Amino acid sequence: MSGVELIVLIAVLAVLLLGVLGVGLVTSSRRRKQAPRQASTDVATPPPTPAPSTEQPTDEVVEGEAPPVAEPEVAEPEVIEPPAPALEKPEGTASRLVRLRQRLAGSQSGLGRGLLALLSRERLDEDTWEDIEDTLLTADVGVAPTQELVEQLRTRLRVEGSAAGDAQQVLREELVKLVDPTMDRRLQISGADGAPGVVLVVGVNGAGKTTTVGKIARILVAEDRSIVLGAADTFRAAAVEQLATWGERVGVDVVRGPEGSDPASVAFDAVKEGLDTQADTVVVDTAGRLQNKAGLMDELGKVKRVIEKQAPVTEVLLVLDATTGQNGLIQARVFSEIVDVTGIVLTKLDGSAKGGIVVQVQRELGVPVKLVGIGEGPDDLAPFSAEAFVDALLG
Repeated sequence: MSGVELIVLIAVLAVLLLGVLGVGLVTSSRRRKQAPRQASTDVATPPPTPAPSTEQPTDEVVEGEAPPVAEPEVAEPEVIEPPAPALEKPEGTASRLVRLRQRLAGSQSGLGRGLLALLSRERLDEDTWEDIEDTLLTADVGVAPTQELVEQLRTRLRVEGSAAGDAQQVLREELVKLVDPTMDRRLQISGADGAPGVVLVVGVNGAGKTTTVGKIARILVAEDRSIVLGAADTFRAAAVEQLATWGERVGVDVVRGPEGSDPASVAFDAVKEGLDTQADTVVVDTAGRLQNKAGLMDELGKVKRVIEKQAPVTEVLLVLDATTGQNGLIQARVFSEIVDVTGIVLTKLDGSAKGGIVVQVQRELGVPVKLVGIGEGPDDLAPFSAEAFVDALLG
């Protein structure tokens, strides 16, 4: 190979080599331009905030994307209030009087029928009049009222005749006079000058005193009066709970204290509640422990004095069990000496032939029987009526 040829060959190789190197340089430069820039570790540059979108959110799922997962809704716990106890509607006074006659007619008819049978005999001799006296005494009419009634019957039947119809009419009229329809039997349940009437209920334990307080509340509620009850028989926890139950049944407030607390304090709070709520009547149940006369006198006297620091006592009702006879009269004497009894409540009158105690206790105390218990039901307490009572006796 000549020198010229060698030079030409070297030149060609040089050109080819430069072309290869140029392509590599261009490729390397392009790669460097496309490579991402490294973030600076000195200053963090926040990404640009996207502009708020005006489009409404949609539940559409874009193909190729996972569907959105809905947040589970947390349901609020449902609070179920216990139903309020349904209030009872007490029976009205008119229907109570009807049932009084029906109940007494069913239980006391032995006395009335016995007297009518004796008076209807063809001949009213001394033996017959002695039988009439025995019948009246057995019914707890009492010795003096019995002698008075027999004397009136003998006189009138001698003059007016002793036929069956006449005898029944005469007997009815004389019995009504004996029971005395002229006595004021209204309950003094209203106070003066905006104060509530205050009814103090007294009597020995076992006579039905606390039950009577609850039944009186029902009578007053039936007359649309607002009532507060005072559970001042604090020595018997059962009495307090019993009265609270009576109050719940007719929607009446019951003021109570801890077991064994001072009865006068509870009575005071009850009257204060009556004043604050502008109640029509406050009825206070009292303790009936009859261990000794002095202790009872001190206790009831204190209760009454404390009550009257706020409002006068308008009624003092003495509860007596009609079946106790002479024992009931002894109790009546004791209580009448301690407090000024203004009315008598006779309980358990329906189940006994001792209806004559109405006459005897009124004569003994000089105060009227105002209410009578005619059964165990919540509305089995009725205003006393002399005429209705005698009609029931005579069937």
